[in-house]
Amino acid sequence: MSPAALIWLPRFLTHLSSERRLSAHTDVNYRRDLELFAKYCEQQQIDDWSRLDSQHIRAFAATEFRRGQSPRTIQRRLSALRSFFNFLLRELALKSNPAVGVQAPKAPKRLPQTVDVDQMARLLAFRTDDELGVRDKAIMELFYSSGLRLSELVDLDLGDVDLRDRTVRVTGKGNKTRVVPVGRFAIDAITAWLRERGAIATPGDSALFVSKRGGRLLQRSIQVRIGRWARAQGLGVHMHPHMFRHSFATHLLESSQDLRAVQELLGHANISTTQIYTHLDFQHLAKIYDQAHPRARRKSRGTG
Repeated sequence: MSPAALIWLPRFLTHLSSERRLSAHTDVNYRRDLELFAKYCEQQQIDDWSRLDSQHIRAFAATEFRRGQSPRTIQRRLSALRSFFNFLLRELALKSNPAVGVQAPKAPKRLPQTVDVDQMARLLAFRTDDELGVRDKAIMELFYSSGLRLSELVDLDLGDVDLRDRTVRVTGKGNKTRVVPVGRFAIDAITAWLRERGAIATPGDSALFVSKRGGRLLQRSIQVRIGRWARAQGLGVHMHPHMFRHSFATHLLESSQDLRAVQELLGHANISTTQIYTHLDFQHLAKIYDQAHPRARRKSRGTG
């Protein structure tokens, strides 16, 4: 790549940091990705950005895939190239974007992490000896009972929970409101917390869950407390708030087989988002099949 062509790289990176104000982490990744692509161009004896076409970009993506890079990494590198070439278009240094329409190999879907029913029962079976323990139990019971996102739970106000109706009004993504049932164990735990809340809450604060300083509890504090309880209960997995939501959906689907109802309870706009839990349910069924079906059992050693 010629020096005249390479001069556009620092200009683009300055544009990223000053005009688009991307994070330092994104800035570092883009710099690395673009420098890697410039080196690839040199190996291919391409001396100017205007000589590139979509075939060059596809060949670069294929080379990265053969080198063992993950589809996610390749997608990020293609995204960096598209942004860079759009910048060159804006600066009239290119007439078209050669990276448009070039796709990375499909990444395998990551299945959500869950815990089974016994693990969840063990986690929630702790003694509440102080106000914070009572609060934490109410938080975790509500997470598991109603499948809330962490941000949704943090934003709950006192008026959002109807103990008599056993429901909670949740404001989810896109500022959409849904009303979700609350189970008996969660109702009992929230009732116990409300008896303790007044001792630590700042007067006039509307938050359902407050910190020991009296104000609305922060997301990070909930993450830390849940991890601490999971270790104390000997759960053996790294527990985080979203695992309650995943476990709620998985356990409900295993019992009801009603995907549409699970979609409504989770607040998913599209049922395709909820369908990830059918893969988990199938894994559960396949495991039972392998253990129980006589034709699925492996032959014991020594039998012919």
